Amino acid sequence: MKIRALILSPIALTLVLFTGLAFPGATTASTTQSKKKKSKTMAGKVVSQNTSKKFTGTVAASSKTFKPVVRKKRRVYSEWDEPTYADSTIGDNVDGENLEVRRAAVEALGKFNGSVVVSDPETGRILAMVNQKLALGNGYQPCSTIKVPVAFAALSEGIVERTTKVRIYGRTKMDLTYALAHSNNQYFAKMGETLGYEKVSHYARLFGLGEKAGLDIPGEQPGFFPAEPPKNGGMGMLTSFGEEISLTPLQLSAIMVSIANGGTLYYLQHPRSQEDIANFVPRVKRQLEIGNQIAEVQPGMRGAVQYGTARRIQALTEDPIMGKTGTCSDRRTHLGWFGSFGEVNGSKVVVSVLLTGGKPCIGPAAAGVAGGVYKRLSDQHYVASKQVTPAALVSQTTGSQIAGGN
Repeated sequence: MKIRALILSPIALTLVLFTGLAFPGATTASTTQSKKKKSKTMAGKVVSQNTSKKFTGTVAASSKTFKPVVRKKRRVYSEWDEPTYADSTIGDNVDGENLEVRRAAVEALGKFNGSVVVSDPETGRILAMVNQKLALGNGYQPCSTIKVPVAFAALSEGIVERTTKVRIYGRTKMDLTYALAHSNNQYFAKMGETLGYEKVSHYARLFGLGEKAGLDIPGEQPGFFPAEPPKNGGMGMLTSFGEEISLTPLQLSAIMVSIANGGTLYYLQHPRSQEDIANFVPRVKRQLEIGNQIAEVQPGMRGAVQYGTARRIQALTEDPIMGKTGTCSDRRTHLGWFGSFGEVNGSKVVVSVLLTGGKPCIGPAAAGVAGGVYKRLSDQHYVASKQVTPAALVSQTTGSQIAGGN
């Protein structure tokens, strides 16, 4: 048995060696096939997903040629009708403007698509109006700037005092100053619901909403104030967002002028030549008996600049500025409002800003533009020229003095 085993072992060994030499591919067929499949798969993956920086063009794998997938760029459509950036000076008539003030306004506005109106609150003269087409047009929803007339209405009607704590929700309470500074919607919605439409409408129109703010300014539109509470949200939306109201930058300027000077609502005038400037006479629209309420509203408007929605102004100027921001959307256009007044080198100035376009157009951004105007005027040592005459005290309408409270 041992001899047979020794004899058969060399024979078996010979057969194994012969088989391996005669058919060398047979022993590695499965391994090679597996590698081919893996190579083919990886080649396709590299090209189609573009995950390798080593390959350009096409990659051959087996008998097939793989080409890189070229994805077509999808066209991006803006959800806003108005551009965010544009040349806002096109078509403006500047012959009767204060060119020093206009330069400051244009530089502060920069590339934004918007309007800047700078006025003298002691006379009602428009010193500069950038983007006159927008400033004089049909207007836009005032957003939170409507809260300023509502605050005067609530104070005049005795609904609240400046320090009155109003419950917003749960245990949260706030007073008028905090609500104005932080532009709290719930607070002013409650004011509107408490006041009712008739009283809110009375004070809104007292400040000039729904009527032209200027005197014989070509192309000016009167804006719009609804004849009843809006269907969307009722009085709460009317007094917190200005729902269904159309406000123009000129109207916002007139409101700020009346607060800045103690209650005189001037017709805003825009001189169009040097002759107009020489013959300029201020015109009073009506006297507003809001002197007592101004002292109650100003802390909230000052707070907006110091620690509220307009606080970015603090980084631009140390001048005492008071204002109110507004941010919302209207007719597929994002809006950024800011109405303000302050003193520059001892001269009172009113600056109103409206930005239209995409998401960068918000109230704080509009406040930043206004801050840039104040800073540039301060750096230029701007001082208003006084041209007030006795005619400034003559009202253009009769019986137009309206008491501020009941």
